[in-house]
Amino acid sequence: MKNQARRILTSVLISSIVFSGMAQAAPTALIGTEQVAATMQGAVRSEAHARLQATLDRADLAAMFQARGVSTDELRARVDALTDAEAQQMVAQIDQAPAGASDIVGILFTIFIILLITDILGLTKVFPFTRSVR
Repeated sequence: MKNQARRILTSVLISSIVFSGMAQAAPTALIGTEQVAATMQGAVRSEAHARLQATLDRADLAAMFQARGVSTDELRARVDALTDAEAQQMVAQIDQAPAGASDIVGILFTIFIILLITDILGLTKVFPFTRSVR
């Protein structure tokens, strides 16, 4: 994200230098911080919204939404209505969401290890393949 913002800022600065060199007769003006921030926010907005729109293009999600009675056109309209902050927050939540059932597998593995240790210590007798140390 930072690299892309840097690229955009660099592009804006380079283009302003190039175009200011072309118009030597015209007085040159400095680019204000507000202008650069607005340009960068527009790029971030389009990136976050484009990523959400691309997510809606997935066939498995479209089928899931159709099964629940939600049309993809309605979802696209809602994504377009999101503010920049809301779109960025949704993208961040999607990035942080666990994929698949990794949490369930981890919990089951932890329970297995606990039962295995208690079997070895002789506190329980769940698994027939363990021998107690007692």
